[in-house]
Amino acid sequence: MPATRYASAFVDGSGPSIGEGLPLPLGWEGLYFPFAVGFEALRADGSPARDGVLPEFGMPRRMYAGEDTTFHRSLHFGERVRQEARAGTITEKAGSAGRLVFADIIREYFVGDELAVTSVWHDVFLEAAKPATTIEQYEMGPEWSHRELTLDTRQLFQFSAITFNTHRVHYDRDWARREERLDDVLVHGPLTRMLLLDEAFARYGMEGAGRIAGAADCAGETVFRFRSYRPLFVDRPITIASRTAATGIEVVALNNNGELAASGDYLVS
Repeated sequence: MPATRYASAFVDGSGPSIGEGLPLPLGWEGLYFPFAVGFEALRADGSPARDGVLPEFGMPRRMYAGEDTTFHRSLHFGERVRQEARAGTITEKAGSAGRLVFADIIREYFVGDELAVTSVWHDVFLEAAKPATTIEQYEMGPEWSHRELTLDTRQLFQFSAITFNTHRVHYDRDWARREERLDDVLVHGPLTRMLLLDEAFARYGMEGAGRIAGAADCAGETVFRFRSYRPLFVDRPITIASRTAATGIEVVALNNNGELAASGDYLVS
């Protein structure tokens, strides 16, 4: 199953248990509902041009910018889950990188008629890439717990396979460097999101994270807000750090330059 394949590639022996009737770790629901489209519906970079949800915008690049998820209740292994997806807010802007289109996809996960998870996926559509040059290091105090990991091409391939992700920035080094102006193959944004979610449980335990953020076997409603700011690259150290806050848990990912690449916040409703 997708959860077993993901766990074997990215979770060590202290990770959550997988088995019939046990709660599905938060954020893992997306493994079972990839954005899979036919080859003819792909744009040149491998991302979906026509996904059946969003209209076409005539932009050459599509990137994952973040996701806001509300866990209304736990999903459990063995449950039959239905996903419904629809377009959300679409906003066009002009920035330093040229024309930008921000588009949301609202995904709802049901068990029977009961809504279990609502997730708003934020995509940005862009013009041709321009290289970034500035470095802004992120300062962490002693209250942060952190660890370092390095993802290789085998792991990125496995995540692409599990999620049916054909975006070339995750496996085609020549494309990433030539067309996207990136330093190397890019770590998936949804993978980073899952690693941040997993970090909270690794640090605080299923019981602890659930107590702080209403998570593990959700008795109440929990929100996880994820934002991606800078790229993370294959074969380069990534720092994953977390700390408790008044409203829940803060988790961040720093790139090999010490810059903030992504952040996640548990919020208790």
